[in-house]
Amino acid sequence: MLTSYGLIIASLIIFQYLVSVIASILNLKSLRGELPQEFAGVYNPDIYKKSQEYTRTKTRFGWVVSSIELLATLLFWYFGGFAALDVWVRGWNFPLVFSGTLYMGTLAFVQYLAFLPFIVYSTFVIEERFGFNKTTLQTFILDQMKAIFLGGAIGAVLLICVLALLEYLGSAAWIYAWIAVAVFMFFMQFISPKWILPLFNRFEPLPEGELHDAIFDYAKKVKYSLKEIFVVDGSRRSTKTNAYFTGFGKNKHIALYNTLIEKHTTEELVSVLAHEIGHYKKRHISIFMGLSVLHAGILFFLLSLFLKLPGVFEAFYIQEMSAYTGLAIFSLSFTPIHSLISIFLNWVSRIHEFEADAFSAKTANGADTMICALKKLSKDNLENLFPHPMLVWLEYSHPPMLERIEALRRI
Repeated sequence: MLTSYGLIIASLIIFQYLVSVIASILNLKSLRGELPQEFAGVYNPDIYKKSQEYTRTKTRFGWVVSSIELLATLLFWYFGGFAALDVWVRGWNFPLVFSGTLYMGTLAFVQYLAFLPFIVYSTFVIEERFGFNKTTLQTFILDQMKAIFLGGAIGAVLLICVLALLEYLGSAAWIYAWIAVAVFMFFMQFISPKWILPLFNRFEPLPEGELHDAIFDYAKKVKYSLKEIFVVDGSRRSTKTNAYFTGFGKNKHIALYNTLIEKHTTEELVSVLAHEIGHYKKRHISIFMGLSVLHAGILFFLLSLFLKLPGVFEAFYIQEMSAYTGLAIFSLSFTPIHSLISIFLNWVSRIHEFEADAFSAKTANGADTMICALKKLSKDNLENLFPHPMLVWLEYSHPPMLERIEALRRI
């Protein structure tokens, strides 16, 4: 039977689910049959129709996944799954920190296994149907094994550290745990480009030639220290196009997907890369990292309050309070709070995207070239050209494409 705490938590979880569903329904209703004049000559009628069907298919599939996730979570809770797992873990008589790691790891692995069929369906049915998927079964299996191994190894180390701090350092433990996670976040930014990302993709230096020279000439012009541009073999998994910037200091890493290079002119590619350099020049990477650290701090502070509420543990039928069961319940209970913070972070991210677009337009090949590149990116990825404002507000880290183009035309 639900306690008052349980009723509040269940209500918040269901409310978040309903908000997400409502936003996605409104998003489908905002789809328009007519192609915007801005994209005339870029989309043909068949591709435009395909982009709308892609949005519909992904949205409906998302409903199925989120509904099953909600139902499975509530049933697992109602039938005492969190408590039963705690009893099983304690039966091994491990030290609390290792019991907690086993508890959290088991929850994560069971969740992964439960949703693996949906990952398979999304990759080999939906993405295949719309012409995106290039992943072979062998590559998919290897990717999953690598992700499990890395996630398990790295996650276990971080979790052991955080649980040890929460278990043994008293009321100030959340501050030390926050510091530990912040250090971990910075550490991952340094090692990810060199050690982790290459486990999943091949990164080869951009070969000498017209594009190489144009990019390095641009970098020199804007006084950006550029050692290498990497080409990612994105075509091994998908036909979608992308470029990204990651890392700090000497480990700054700019990568262009080979699918992007194949579909854009040299001028357009320089504009896309200028956008990525714009994020660095405008200090977006540092700002966002700082906000992410602040985000973690807020969550750890709330966790410290949460761990002091016996009624919360009772709501999940857990007999013995512990940091690890508290962390698991907190991760579930405060998902709505996390979503509110994410709305703010997405808003900041959208502002940064506008600024990076403007930087590209002003320092590279002008607004028209960047607009042309954005239009191609939109078509190649079958983007929804008319997302509903509510969905944008809730989930979009990038502004809708038409808004980006309108902003560029005002420069």
